[in-house]
Amino acid sequence: MGKAEENKILKRESLLNTAFNLFTTKGINNTSISDIVEQAGVAKGTFYLYFKDKYDIRNKLIIHRTSTLFENAMNRMKEQGVVGYRERILFVVNDVIDALTDDKVLLMFISKNLGLGFSRYALDSNVMVEDSYIKDVADSLLTDIGNEIANPKLMMYMIIELVGSCIYSSILYSQPVEINELKPYLYKTINSIIDQFKCD
Repeated sequence: MGKAEENKILKRESLLNTAFNLFTTKGINNTSISDIVEQAGVAKGTFYLYFKDKYDIRNKLIIHRTSTLFENAMNRMKEQGVVGYRERILFVVNDVIDALTDDKVLLMFISKNLGLGFSRYALDSNVMVEDSYIKDVADSLLTDIGNEIANPKLMMYMIIELVGSCIYSSILYSQPVEINELKPYLYKTINSIIDQFKCD
């Protein structure tokens, strides 16, 4: 990788990190593009090389941060030698939930959009996902399914969307119940979704 390419990556990372800090402290509505570029120490034109507007950078941040959550979960799963797609899915889901329980700022930022990057990859194969992690995670989770599951990408999309929408209020507000009380029911539902997608 050349010096120019390294500088591009550093500038993009700086913009992403700065935007995340501003969005999580000031809120997206109170953060302007000028705020982001000023704190990142780049020109405004540089911002528009990578992002359309502040909502675009927010969406890319969500994809980037959730991809990292899933990547970390996958690494721990591999370290523990978890086998079987059902077991891998449940392990990764549990790990991601625990990570978000420990990082409520990130959960508030992501909101209920845990599956944003995955849905783009899973539901439209022509869409290029900015973060390759989400494709790697999806492909790793779906290995060894073979022909046992009909439409495994759609199955994973539904599971991740379910998890994202259920855990938000449970972790942040203990509503309708605390997360540890919710988990067993959530995992039973995930198992039911997997069963519904099994080929006859």
